Amino acid sequence: MFAMLVTGSGLRAMSLKTPGASPWTPTCGRTQRMKENELEPAELRRAVAAGRATAAETGLQVDDAVVIHNSDRVALRLVPCDVLVRVAPPGQLADSEFEVEVARRLADVDAPVAELDPRVEPRVYVRDDFAVSLWTYYAPVGPEITPAAYADVLERHHAALRQVDLDAPHFTDRVAAALREVTDRERSPELSDSDRSFLSDTLGGLSSTISGDKAGDQLLHGEAHPGNLLSTRRGPLLVDLATCCRGPIEWDLAHAPEEVGEHYAGADHDLIRRCRALNWAMFSAWRWRQEDQMPDRGHWRVEGLHRVRAALDRCGA
Repeated sequence: MFAMLVTGSGLRAMSLKTPGASPWTPTCGRTQRMKENELEPAELRRAVAAGRATAAETGLQVDDAVVIHNSDRVALRLVPCDVLVRVAPPGQLADSEFEVEVARRLADVDAPVAELDPRVEPRVYVRDDFAVSLWTYYAPVGPEITPAAYADVLERHHAALRQVDLDAPHFTDRVAAALREVTDRERSPELSDSDRSFLSDTLGGLSSTISGDKAGDQLLHGEAHPGNLLSTRRGPLLVDLATCCRGPIEWDLAHAPEEVGEHYAGADHDLIRRCRALNWAMFSAWRWRQEDQMPDRGHWRVEGLHRVRAALDRCGA
């Protein structure tokens, strides 16, 4: 993996090793859309400058910045103050404020999540039209997170979320957004009629089936895939809290590797399989958008549909 070191002379690539990298899983909501939209160099420099200036104004010492993640929301590690700065465009101000509020609430109940930097006021700062938030930086460490440890983190996170009163969308809101992409031919003109019908039926049918009984719904992480779980000296910690939503705990488990659900007490494995099939259907729907920019999109359009059908077969559908 490569990051960018930002100094007075510009951007320079540097290698970063991520110990314990987990297997790839589909990301079908906001996280996936972020991954498709890397900022151009000029805009990236503006975002970095906004993050650096914000941190410096709070009294933190900033000499250099390392771009850890470049998308429409940039993640920076500032040194020597060692703070993680997230910089989002104006259109994501509400998302940034929601994420900070989720983090503040979860810090009060000792949830296994990344925390805001304790040296500064816990809020979103606006600088040069960017929404800037400052977080604790966690250096990645090994060993790889085991399925049992992964399940333990989710169980503790779900328990903490049950202690929090927070207004959050239902996961089916994201399904509805994916369904709109499929049903609108102008948004997905290259999707064949048969595949359009297949994805539409799958998204609508599974969403209705899974959400039919909301008695067990609770607050969730929303996209608890391996890319959002860090191995740190404090133990595994979940990040990207802006995806918080309501639904069954099996929705979070469907984003994790399959072995994780086997270690989660009381999980409904049939429901996990249905959620995983729905997850793949959402992933496939995003790939067929006309403006989709995912690398190797042609491959994933075909492979995504294959994965949906395979997941449905495992559900007995």
